[in-house]
Amino acid sequence: MSQQNRVKIRENGPLLCTGEIEVCAPDGHMYGKGDNIALCRCGASQNKPFCDGSHRDSGFEDDGIVVGISSDDLEGDGPLIITVHSNAMLVAKGPMTIVSADGSIAATRNKAAFCRCGYSARKPFCDGSHKEAGFED
Repeated sequence: MSQQNRVKIRENGPLLCTGEIEVCAPDGHMYGKGDNIALCRCGASQNKPFCDGSHRDSGFEDDGIVVGISSDDLEGDGPLIITVHSNAMLVAKGPMTIVSADGSIAATRNKAAFCRCGYSARKPFCDGSHKEAGFED
C-alpha cells in the first residue's frame, strides 16, 4: 500500500507534495517523480514547474488557507499524477489530501486544478487568470 498523498499549501510559498508523486506533461514526458516535491505557485521560478525559492523575492502573497472546497470519497490508493499544462495550471489526479498552511485538512480529492501563475483569485486553485496575465512557462 502506498503512503498517503498530500498537497500542503505553504503560506506565501509552494505546493509541497508528499507521497507517491509523478509530475509530467500532457504528452507523458516525465519532469520528475518522488515522495517529496515542491511545485511553484508564484509563477516566478526559473525551474518551473518546480519551486526554486523565487517566491521570496517576487512579492507573491497568499495565506495558504483553503476554504470552501468539497471533499470526495478517495478512490483507492496509488500515485498522484500532476500534469503541467503549458502556460496554464497544474492538474492533479489521484487520491490526495489537501492541507492548509495552518496544518488543517481542507479536503480529500481525486482531482484538483492548482494555480501556478500566482494570479488566481481562488488560490491555491486555478481560476483561469493565467490567460489574462499572459503567463508563460
